[in-house]
Amino acid sequence: MGCLIEKDIKSWLVNAQKVAVAGIGNPIRTDDYVGLKIVENLKGKLPPTVLLLEAETVPESYFSDIEEFHPSHVLLIDAAYLGCKPGEARLVNAEKIAGSPAVTTHLLPLQVFCEYVKQATGAKIALLLIEPKNMEFGEGLTAPVQAAAERLTKVLFKALG
Repeated sequence: MGCLIEKDIKSWLVNAQKVAVAGIGNPIRTDDYVGLKIVENLKGKLPPTVLLLEAETVPESYFSDIEEFHPSHVLLIDAAYLGCKPGEARLVNAEKIAGSPAVTTHLLPLQVFCEYVKQATGAKIALLLIEPKNMEFGEGLTAPVQAAAERLTKVLFKALG
């Protein structure tokens, strides 16, 4: 995951002026918490040009926050079944999720949410998707997903800080 995801994120953020980052997931479904965990790890450590949102399972509830922020880039972080090893991550442009095999667990498909955000803001939108090991009810991340959360926190801090 290391260098490749770091290069993908850095490349995607070229010319970014304001970035909204939304952690998506359910804190009581083990690895589904990973998006929220990464956002929590970044809280208070980034400049005011970065908006951090803990969107849990309802990113649509934060639509107006994102719209009012006027971001140039929107990054959604979520657990998704990618067919990879647990903890592996992929950066997927929002336009590509229509044909993506990634499966998330949320009521409003992220594709629909991304389309609304794109229309309202004109921002570049991407999803940082992390392969879960366990999505059962429970608290805390599994070891490979916890390690991924720590690595991705560092990558995002470096890219956004």
